Amino acid sequence: MTRASQDDDPAPIVESVLPAPGLAAEALAAWLRTPPGRYLLGWEQSFIDAAVVDLFGFHAVQLGLPQLEGLRANRMPHRWLALNHLVEPGQEAFVSGGASMAGGPPPLALNVRAEPQALPKPERVALYCEFEALPFEANSLDLVVLPHTLELASDSHRCLREVERVLRPEGRVVILGLNPASLWALRQNLARVNGRMFSRVSKEAGADARLYLPAEGEYIGYWRLRDWLRLLSFEVERAAFGCYRPPLLSQVWLDRWQWLEKPGSKWWTVLGALYGVVAVKRVHGMRLVGMARKKTRGTKTAPAVALNQQPHQRQHEHEPQ
Repeated sequence: MTRASQDDDPAPIVESVLPAPGLAAEALAAWLRTPPGRYLLGWEQSFIDAAVVDLFGFHAVQLGLPQLEGLRANRMPHRWLALNHLVEPGQEAFVSGGASMAGGPPPLALNVRAEPQALPKPERVALYCEFEALPFEANSLDLVVLPHTLELASDSHRCLREVERVLRPEGRVVILGLNPASLWALRQNLARVNGRMFSRVSKEAGADARLYLPAEGEYIGYWRLRDWLRLLSFEVERAAFGCYRPPLLSQVWLDRWQWLEKPGSKWWTVLGALYGVVAVKRVHGMRLVGMARKKTRGTKTAPAVALNQQPHQRQHEHEPQ
């Protein structure tokens, strides 16, 4: 092929593909519109409001999940929401049946149909960045909120190390995640092994329709997360589990099992579908002593020694009179 023929050929058409973070966030946003998703979002909102209300400082940032208002109860003057993917305007108006109110793409195929109920309005996005390379200086933030961020991150270890870098000493990180040791995770794993155990996959739906939770993301266990935090000099200040109702589909059945919350939090605490962790960055303090200087010691005067007159007095006592 000559150079002239190469110039005449049109440029190849490349179809834009949504990156992996965008796909994972879209799947989670679609699942949060379902009855179990709203149940999970309600527990997360109440936990994070109580966790950040008494945290003071100047700078706070939330990484991901704009459907959760993680910093609304905090009183720091500078609070930001950061995302690692672009959010289109039509992605926030999904309705039941796969249609969109604003003409956006339909939600991903899930076992639970999304209901036409609006979620809390996302906060204004302050910046777009990669969570594995945050655009902040070291020791510059007082609070970082990670709502399912480690689960959806491409490199969870690197993301957590980056959070440790930008946090100042005694700064706090709030982490929310799905518990792999729960009934919800058990149903998800069984559905992956055999999708016909719970529901038949329709011809119109995709392969993910049999799953109960979003297919994207890696669920990190609570004790595994504690080990990661300990290696990065974090100290767990508070931890809690929640959402003890069975993995049901409809809101009616979820309400019928509401009585299970109180005994679940008392007798099988670590089996909740969700966990929340508040950790503090600890930095061992040090004191610079500088150069050791040699001090000259001055001469001290010796104290006067009194003579012992007691033997002389005894001699005069024995002399004859």
